[in-house]
Amino acid sequence: MKWHTRVTDILNIKYPIIQGGLAYLAYADLAAAVSNAGGLGQITAMSLETPEKLRAEIRKVRKLTDQPFGVNFAIGQHGRPFEHMLDVAMDEKVPVISMTGGNPAPIFKRLENANCKKLVLVAARRQAEKAEELGADAVMVVGQEGGGHLGKNDLGTMVLVPKVVDALNIPVIASGGIGDGRGLMAALALGAEGIEMGTRFIATKECIHAHPIYKDLLIKGTENDTVVIKRSLGAPARAIHNSWTDQILKLEQEQKGYEELKEFIAGTANKQFIYDGKVDSGYAWAGQVMGLIDDVPTVKDLLSRMIEEGEGIRNKWT
Repeated sequence: MKWHTRVTDILNIKYPIIQGGLAYLAYADLAAAVSNAGGLGQITAMSLETPEKLRAEIRKVRKLTDQPFGVNFAIGQHGRPFEHMLDVAMDEKVPVISMTGGNPAPIFKRLENANCKKLVLVAARRQAEKAEELGADAVMVVGQEGGGHLGKNDLGTMVLVPKVVDALNIPVIASGGIGDGRGLMAALALGAEGIEMGTRFIATKECIHAHPIYKDLLIKGTENDTVVIKRSLGAPARAIHNSWTDQILKLEQEQKGYEELKEFIAGTANKQFIYDGKVDSGYAWAGQVMGLIDDVPTVKDLLSRMIEEGEGIRNKWT
């Protein structure tokens, strides 16, 4: 079976599978493993403290793979300037820049003369249309099943993806609730030309920064073990349910504002869980797809398995 789509053409990759930005987790080892396995790996820019550290991470990826990779900019979630980090990515001639959160227009303006492909993560049709108007090469569309930050309308992947496909001329990449070959084939059937996965890539051997307890919870947990926090702030996001998220939800129910919530939703609380395994002293992003995760394979084995499963589905119906 040929896995040729406009997404594989645009990104110059073998399989239409993209690894999500994964705050504090998407670094060189994981990105290179995904790219070497035929997908598009990414490193997360705004989780790094300085431009110099981003430059070092980009160069490390290039030592580990000769395949295309991307740098993700979570522009609306870290509250600090991104321009100096973007300058590094441009200076290093990164082949793909992806944007999540916030208004991507300033990045597009800065990338006007850059020779790179531009991807935008969206959670609504209007956002997708705007991304196309700005000049995106493709959009990644996340349904409410996904982990991390989501849309405000609670639209599932099965409905949102075809709505966006019908509205755009550029390729659509499906995200949210996808973790195996069945999800890949379902996305293609909906009209998407590729998939993005976040949670599933956390439970891989090359996601070396994720604590074993985090990965174990992804294996043992079910699709019912996540909750959506930060709705009251207008930035809903899906995380593993624990006592920490219960505290967040309680504060939200009490209509507390950002200042009261700040300590609980800070990046430091995220890192205490995902880096140190302190499950009652922080939070960790995860999508409902954790109900489909039952092992921690290498990235190569994961993608090979997905492709084999997808080909089996195709052969079954032809």
